[in-house]
Amino acid sequence: MKKPASKEYLREKLKFKNIQARRALAEKHPHAEKFLKEKGLELGKIRQHSAKLLASGAVAGSLLLIPPSLTKSLPPPHEVIEKIKSQWKTVDIKSPQNILVESLQNFLPSKVTPLSREQEKYLEQLFENLIGIKARATLEGEHLNTTYGLIGLEQHLRRYPGDTIADHGKGRILKEGMAPGLGAWGYFAPSREKLSPDLIETERWYAVVQTLYLPDWGRRQPYLRDWYKYRKVLIVNTKNGNAVVAAIADSGPAAWTGKHFGGSPEVMEYLGGPRYTKGPVVLFFVDDPENKVPLGPVEYNKMSLSEDILVKI
Repeated sequence: MKKPASKEYLREKLKFKNIQARRALAEKHPHAEKFLKEKGLELGKIRQHSAKLLASGAVAGSLLLIPPSLTKSLPPPHEVIEKIKSQWKTVDIKSPQNILVESLQNFLPSKVTPLSREQEKYLEQLFENLIGIKARATLEGEHLNTTYGLIGLEQHLRRYPGDTIADHGKGRILKEGMAPGLGAWGYFAPSREKLSPDLIETERWYAVVQTLYLPDWGRRQPYLRDWYKYRKVLIVNTKNGNAVVAAIADSGPAAWTGKHFGGSPEVMEYLGGPRYTKGPVVLFFVDDPENKVPLGPVEYNKMSLSEDILVKI
């Protein structure tokens, strides 16, 4: 018998139904969105408020769309707008990152473990709507053995013959030193002169995944080796919501370490700070066929995602 869905899971599903409905309203009735903006209300900020504000906003949107014959029994639009404005002072504002952390804490198992396809699909929606990155657990038929696991701190990788740690930046980011061997794909460039800005960023924001433990690695190794090389991934710290887009540039860590992923010193510092060496993350492939998503931190609290409206039920 299939285990019944938990209350928290149903709650999160309802959240996304709400997102989809409000996005459809904005797309199908842009005049309503324009009207609200003219009154000093920005749809991009409505998602940051509590259910009271969102509910009032829905009433206002509905008021604008009803047939003229029914408007006599309802208050005029300016009264509804003023009522919405007056509520702004009494509601709590939550950032997208706070909402993400709360959702992950409610949804994910306390211990890292492979997730079900249903769980991964939920996280795909969560990341796309809150972080603004289209990321997938399975991309082009490829899937890691786990997408929810522990990430560990890695050293800098040699980018070309003769590369030295002094050329990898300044300050504490250099204290981890250089890995004794090369990454899984060797040098990033044949010489310093051939090291492009893109390759510099690839090494700076690199990730490690356990390709060597894929069940079909031996049979499909030539294809998979090329497919995984510098493949972009979204890494989300499940404890604080920090997110980074990284490029896969090495294979590991070894199973005996207890870790499932690895991150460059730059990746790890952004995810958890200068002393962060290990912790739980979700790692998905970035669906970016046109190569428009840059590597590095995703500061989604600073983004304006007017179509992504989330209500706390």
